[in-house]
Amino acid sequence: MNDPCADDTLRMFFALWPGSETRERLTLAACALDCGAAARAVPADAYHLTLAFVGEVPSRRFADLQQIGRDQRASPVRLRIDAYEYWPKPEVAVVAARQIPAPLERLWASLHACLAQAGFELQPKRLRPHVTLARKVAQAPVPATMSPFEWTANEFHLVRSTTGAEHSVYTVVDTWPLLDEW
Repeated sequence: MNDPCADDTLRMFFALWPGSETRERLTLAACALDCGAAARAVPADAYHLTLAFVGEVPSRRFADLQQIGRDQRASPVRLRIDAYEYWPKPEVAVVAARQIPAPLERLWASLHACLAQAGFELQPKRLRPHVTLARKVAQAPVPATMSPFEWTANEFHLVRSTTGAEHSVYTVVDTWPLLDEW
């Protein structure tokens, strides 16, 4: 795949993207949570689990990111989404996996190691598997009962983020399969 645009910098990240069934479960989880009138719901087509936020990179480094993605050898990821969380500093409501499955941990660690070796500086330094449901959440939502569900990911993606008027727009620019072994 060629450079997705001619801009000098690209805002990039690696992520798991939910299939339609998982996206539907995430939407139901979001609808069950009252985040207040000022909160901004994340659109269902923007739900994702970030593996590595790379941030602003020169467009000339796009091929480096693609190569890092191609170099990964990881098993499919099966995680259990089983908790609501409120993060006050970024003012977000999320659903999270309390347990980190080994294949997810290995993929995260491998991506971070390869990105660091290629000179990319990454944050955060630890994995917290979650999907953001709402932003600009001023106070902790009224606790809702979480209906846990499984999410199986058989591929991962390189995604470009473009800031829009209402919310960021995410464009998948490359995809790699996860291996057919557990």
